[in-house]
Amino acid sequence: MSEQAEHNQQLILEGQHDENQYLTFMMADEEYGMNILAVQEIRGWEDVTAIPNSPSFVKGAINLRGTIVPIIDLRLRFGIEDNEYGPLTVVIVVAVEINDQNKVMGIVVDAVSDVYSISEEQAKDVPDFQDSDNAEFVHGLVNVGEKMVVLLNLESVLNLE
Repeated sequence: MSEQAEHNQQLILEGQHDENQYLTFMMADEEYGMNILAVQEIRGWEDVTAIPNSPSFVKGAINLRGTIVPIIDLRLRFGIEDNEYGPLTVVIVVAVEINDQNKVMGIVVDAVSDVYSISEEQAKDVPDFQDSDNAEFVHGLVNVGEKMVVLLNLESVLNLE
């Protein structure tokens, strides 16, 4: 390998350290992303056991290999119009740290989309909307090709307190 080729390869490898991979998914024709390191698994929709007196966006819980996993409908959490679950509806099981505790939760989304490598510098700040309760849920916005992806702050989205 030539010295220039080695230098270029080194630059590529160094650049990869600044990027995170994001799993993207669709809801109401919008694409959202979450850090793929939080994702434990992706499952098809299945019936859940209802949890009495829980918020409307908590659909219930499932038993996942001995762990009770609360299931949150992200559409309802964000105040997006409810959608009937279909064959593409999935539950993304994630592990996050909330208030110094590791929690495993499932989030219902319309469909899984793609995985992108995105550097922190590519993410733009969210416009400041004073009346929006959802602003705390968004980590940033990033252009991927011709579309914009909303990067989520999972800890805020899944903090039910």
